Amino acid sequence: MDKGQAERLMPMLQDMLAGAGFGWRDLDALAAGTGPGNFTGVRLSVAAARGLALSLGIPAVGVTTLDAAAFGLPRPVLAALDARRDSVYLQLFGPDTPPPAALASLDALPAWAFGAAAVAGDAAERTAGVLDRPVAPQPMAPAVAMGRLAAARLAESAGTIPRPAPLYLRPADAAPPRDPPPEIIP
Repeated sequence: MDKGQAERLMPMLQDMLAGAGFGWRDLDALAAGTGPGNFTGVRLSVAAARGLALSLGIPAVGVTTLDAAAFGLPRPVLAALDARRDSVYLQLFGPDTPPPAALASLDALPAWAFGAAAVAGDAAERTAGVLDRPVAPQPMAPAVAMGRLAAARLAESAGTIPRPAPLYLRPADAAPPRDPPPEIIP
């Protein structure tokens, strides 16, 4: 959706819940996609989840799109998502703690990316071709993976989990206004 996401999100969620025979008070927790991805989409996802969690008195759990792309796949796997402009968002998931997520050009992939046995995500085919690695088929939809990851993190956390926060790997395209801010009168 190019425009109007903020106006459509809550009615869309309401319709989805009603279609499944549920209401807002039936929710025990929320999973929120925290990025990386479209700046506006990530902001909306995180803000909506945090606002709903606060108003419903339930936890919200942030899950990155890279975590969801790698979920349920044998390790080591490289999650590769389209970042547009001939770039990809990358994160290597292996037996150890993964390196931080990165934004990279397909012409200059980080050396650690070559440690993957396979590549998953919406940019897997292009990235796998550069790395000469196979594409790992996604075992489930990203939303399902996010829900399962959030549930597991919530169970492991003993009820205390940080609020979702955006994962931005690229600065926003919007430029700050050129006009000076207004003077605040005491």
